[in-house]
Amino acid sequence: MKTYLDCIPCILRQALESARTVSSEPLLHEQMLRYALQTLVDQDLTQSPPVIGQLVHRRLRELTGEADPYRAAKERFNRLTLQMLPELTAFVENAADSFESAVRLAIAGNVIDLGVHGDLDEEHVRRFITEAQSAVLTGDVGRFKSFVQQAEKILYLTDNAGEIVLDRLLIERLPLSRVTVAVRGEAILNDATREDAQTAGLDRLVRVMDNGSDAPGTLLEDCSQSFQRCFHESDLIIAKGQGNFETLSQTPGNIFFLFKAKCPVIAAHAGVPLNAMVIQPTEYTASI
Repeated sequence: MKTYLDCIPCILRQALESARTVSSEPLLHEQMLRYALQTLVDQDLTQSPPVIGQLVHRRLRELTGEADPYRAAKERFNRLTLQMLPELTAFVENAADSFESAVRLAIAGNVIDLGVHGDLDEEHVRRFITEAQSAVLTGDVGRFKSFVQQAEKILYLTDNAGEIVLDRLLIERLPLSRVTVAVRGEAILNDATREDAQTAGLDRLVRVMDNGSDAPGTLLEDCSQSFQRCFHESDLIIAKGQGNFETLSQTPGNIFFLFKAKCPVIAAHAGVPLNAMVIQPTEYTASI
């Protein structure tokens, strides 16, 4: 997916919000905004928004000396979803279709996206996850499930901290011996890293690896060789979140995207309503 003109104000907003998350110093805020403006001038807009986001957030870490500026927020949302986990586990286990219910909650967790909603609070997350238990899913759960059942190697690409705890509900219903879970290689926004996977207990269920990259998505050319090898050897890729959709929606392979369409540009690109809970394969997804 390219960077649309409507992405530009959002990138600038995110740069300023991120700077204010880390520091109250106006000079730093100005430096970040100027850097983001210049980056937008210099970059090829045929590239996906996470390419620009990667550069902007690298600059934030350089200016502040903070290796993980969103660490506190990530821990807060991990705690919240871990507190909710017993109740949500019971909901899934008692559902008429536990697989569909787990898919629904995994997608619901994608609301925890501080790149889109920098002021997101815990009450909003609780409310949305509750509402998601009966919300409409946009996409074919049955087709997705059939791919899961047939796949020999499944790669599950996570997105955000907090969300990764709800991913566990779905991962537990996959053939665990065939699953690898991937997280970001370095801190970027509130995206999940290996530490968050451990907090969610995923390392006790499946193989966990990082992708070697600090992009807020999956830029394959920027990922480690070991991750690229795993990606290309997998016959099913489950990609969570908007960042993975932005970077992989035109990548060949059996890829299913699971995300909440929080952005009008992404909703239009995906051909779904704004705020839809989406299960969408790529146009290249054919069969196992």
